[in-house]
Amino acid sequence: MERTAATVHKLLISRRKTVSVAESCTGGLVSSLLTGLAGSSAYFMLGAVVYSNKAKQTVLGIRAPLLKRWGAVSSPVAEEMARAVRRLAKTDYGMGITGIAGPAGGSREKPVGTVFIAVAGKRRVLCRKFLFKGDRAGIQKQAAGQALRLLKNFLS
Repeated sequence: MERTAATVHKLLISRRKTVSVAESCTGGLVSSLLTGLAGSSAYFMLGAVVYSNKAKQTVLGIRAPLLKRWGAVSSPVAEEMARAVRRLAKTDYGMGITGIAGPAGGSREKPVGTVFIAVAGKRRVLCRKFLFKGDRAGIQKQAAGQALRLLKNFLS
């Protein structure tokens, strides 16, 4: 995970691009990984932990009908989180991460470990669904690692 963070670090600095992150189930872990290297202030502008639906609405402006229709753990919400944090921070890229880290909160349709990760740029948004296994900390760590890999692929 640290190697991927270092690669993202180099890509963002060399391209002079900026990123912001809106996290739910990872609780700030992605932001921590992105800011763990010296010089990250050149590209990291904002990290927001928007755990509740109310926070998603008040901080990011996610519309209540979107949350009601799809649920907080969904591709449309992850994509809108990525777009919204990008707009809010005025960055080149925005990331949205939402999911169910457990141990409770899962359902048949969205079991514990379901995570949606989105990266938004000026012209496109990429979103992926993952199903991770393990305990809460393990799911958060896997989600953060995949978020960094998705950002790296988006930049490549």
